[in-house]
Amino acid sequence: MYLGTFYVAIGNLILHPILRQATDVLAVGIATVLGIRFCNLVIEKGLRLYWLNTPSDNLTIEQSFKAFIPAIRAIIWGIGLIFLLDNLGFNISAVVASLGIGGVAIALASQGVLQDLFSYFAILLDRPFEIGDFIVIGEFAGSVEHVGIKTTRMKSISGEELILANTDLTGSRIRNFKRMQRRRVEFQISVDYDTPLEVLKEIPDLIKKIVEERKNITFDRAHFSTYGDFSLDFQVVYFVNTSDYNEYMDAQQHINLRIKQEFEKRLVEFAYPTQVTYLKNPPSTSHRTLLKES
Repeated sequence: MYLGTFYVAIGNLILHPILRQATDVLAVGIATVLGIRFCNLVIEKGLRLYWLNTPSDNLTIEQSFKAFIPAIRAIIWGIGLIFLLDNLGFNISAVVASLGIGGVAIALASQGVLQDLFSYFAILLDRPFEIGDFIVIGEFAGSVEHVGIKTTRMKSISGEELILANTDLTGSRIRNFKRMQRRRVEFQISVDYDTPLEVLKEIPDLIKKIVEERKNITFDRAHFSTYGDFSLDFQVVYFVNTSDYNEYMDAQQHINLRIKQEFEKRLVEFAYPTQVTYLKNPPSTSHRTLLKES
């Protein structure tokens, strides 16, 4: 408003052409700067509202702003500078063409760096993971500690620091365990072929009872699934209603010990790999011998 009032007031005066031209240049320059600052504030406010309305870690939000906002500002300032030069009478087409040729040369020379940079912005905008998340990428697993412009740093389970290029992350299949609401557990129990039919019928209900003893666990199913080469196989599925790995292992240990305890009470033997060989005697002998090897 101050600039508009000043420009209208000056416009009503009779000034020397050089002074008039200097006033116009000054007014256009100030208006361009004010317009660029206004656009920056609007975009920054919009992005801040978007991120604040999205559940995320505050540290991740701050890091995203620190890296993303300067890039947006640079783009807006570049557009504003081109607008200013065009209004001042410069040949913008030649400037843009020269910048385009230089940009292509720079892009070819720094192709790898630009790929990691674009991957960095993809990670910030799409958020496949955030700082503190436990992720698995191929053979690498660890907690995310820092997301940089070119690389992402993770702390592995064994304690060392893993440094991965952002391009490798965006081009890989990422397993994010922090966002897992519950863990599906499936395992198999094999019993001996000598187990009586009545006991086989009891085993699914027995396993269900054992699984449901544990808190924070949802039982899914337990069935006599297959006749194995040397065993009768039962398939068991349940859900641990948390992503905590230690709690999952505690539950599995409890279930394993209880199954062992109940099977011993009922004299049920777990199956193990065995091979049965039948030795047939000469024709004069009417009996045969059974040899069981384990």
